[in-house]
Amino acid sequence: MSYEYVIDSFAWVEYFRGTESGNKVRPYVESDSGATSTLTLAELKEKYLREKWPSFDEDSAFIMARTALAPVDRQIAILAGEINHQRKRTRTNWGMADSIILATARNVSAKVVTGDPHFKDLPEAILI
Repeated sequence: MSYEYVIDSFAWVEYFRGTESGNKVRPYVESDSGATSTLTLAELKEKYLREKWPSFDEDSAFIMARTALAPVDRQIAILAGEINHQRKRTRTNWGMADSIILATARNVSAKVVTGDPHFKDLPEAILI
């Protein structure tokens, strides 16, 4: 699988809300070089349920049409475990989900499109 960008949950939420940050995500979504982790779909589903947003099916169909789906496979899982171990030493509130998204990007030398401040010190991050 080849892609240049991994679009995380934060970026997708802003995109679908139509915020200023979401407008910064647009070029990456429209580039045809983006991917979305299977973990991101799970995070989005939970957020839509928690906040009672009705459009998950439509939005997830859009995600699938515009970006490649990047599964969490063995290689990404192992890399995420290593990243999680390293990042928790220097970042408070760094979580496994962050590690999986970063591992997904690093696995193919891609950038993470995000607004999550946990990523601000990483060269792989494109902060919106």
